[in-house]
Amino acid sequence: MAIDMNFSHDIDDEYVKLIRRMNPTRVVIDNEACKDATVIRVDSANKHGILLEVVQVLTDLNLIVTKAYISCDGCWFMDVFNVTDQDGNKVTDEGVLDYIKRSLESDSCFASSMRSVGVKPSVDYTAIELIGNDRQGLLSELSAVLTHLKCNVVHAEVWTHNTRAAAVMHVTDDETGSAITDLERLSRIKGLLCNVLRGSNNRTNGAKTVVSQGVTHIDRRLHQMMFADRDYELLGEDLMDEKQRPNVKVVNWCDIDYSVITIRSKDRPKLLFDTICTLTDMQYVVFHANVVAEGTEAYQEYYIRHIDGSPVKSDAEKQRVIKCLEAAIRRRVSEGLKLELCTTDRVGLLSDVTRIFRENSLTVTRAEVSTKGGKAINTFYVRDASGYPVDSKTIDSIRDLIGQTILKVKGSPKEQKQGSQDSPTRFLFGGLFRSRSFVNFGLIRS
Repeated sequence: MAIDMNFSHDIDDEYVKLIRRMNPTRVVIDNEACKDATVIRVDSANKHGILLEVVQVLTDLNLIVTKAYISCDGCWFMDVFNVTDQDGNKVTDEGVLDYIKRSLESDSCFASSMRSVGVKPSVDYTAIELIGNDRQGLLSELSAVLTHLKCNVVHAEVWTHNTRAAAVMHVTDDETGSAITDLERLSRIKGLLCNVLRGSNNRTNGAKTVVSQGVTHIDRRLHQMMFADRDYELLGEDLMDEKQRPNVKVVNWCDIDYSVITIRSKDRPKLLFDTICTLTDMQYVVFHANVVAEGTEAYQEYYIRHIDGSPVKSDAEKQRVIKCLEAAIRRRVSEGLKLELCTTDRVGLLSDVTRIFRENSLTVTRAEVSTKGGKAINTFYVRDASGYPVDSKTIDSIRDLIGQTILKVKGSPKEQKQGSQDSPTRFLFGGLFRSRSFVNFGLIRS
């Protein structure tokens, strides 16, 4: 008998709503229980993916999780998170605390937790997803193409890992300031960007471009894109410095029928989100967990089973889990010198800035681009194209071109040195610009 899958999803949603009405989520926020952190307790009806949604709410507020205790007992889900702001202080802003409580207690927080990444229409911008081989000058060329096509980049996240590059960009029409809806124009944008990803040799190399009007959670989508691209098993992983490699172990506890994952790594913002996101996308359920961050180190311990109820079944599956978690942690590692740009937003700004980086032989290992109230607030992690620390004279020259008050240096020479130990052969987003690029990528007829 044929089953309508949409009908099945509708039944699941109605069942979840019924359970949640009978057992509403309870969120308790306590600033007295711990002397150096705000304690958030979440009790809710259990559902696969709910842990990720809770962590996502905290992560999107840029809160730091210093400790977490997670337990799932049958149909009930119980979590305790110790969190601070980015300065290490308790969260005392009543607006933020109220938002946390309302968000976690809202049905909408969990209703679509596993439907792709919560795609819904947007009239504000057009979303562009890009993935392909990383190489010198790529980000500069992509942003130059978008400027040529009269598109303004209002938000973007760019990650690189294991010789691969992925980006999610939100763009608007130069004239209207809203989403681009003309299908012919969208097709042209997609085609030209795909040409850039393929490079001058016009080889596919796994290059993919997707243009949509949907709203997605960018970080979660980037993890999904790189996971689907199998970045965790590419050649570049062998070049990772052992000191930088997370220590991930997987063992089976046969007497309790769980697989136990332990992870020791350097602590950093969004580490918990990256781990939980990957376990969820790999279809594993976290039944119990303990997470502790002390100083610069973080320890994570998870008791898991596959969604089908079984622990990790084979050594091959165990190695895949280890590789995927290593990749999830490494994708967001910030290598190089941190540069922050804040100025009035305009069409072509990203293209101009990345061109200056490129012309000064800088690569960008990661980028975050955003606009707020007419201001562009961008963060770039850069290093020399050869993979070594950036010369201070180069940075001074770039700041003179862009503006000393517009572009500020946040990194340190020590941080650059640590970052440079990881594969100087990794090109990332930088390098030399070729004037014939517009001809190669179909923007100008030769």
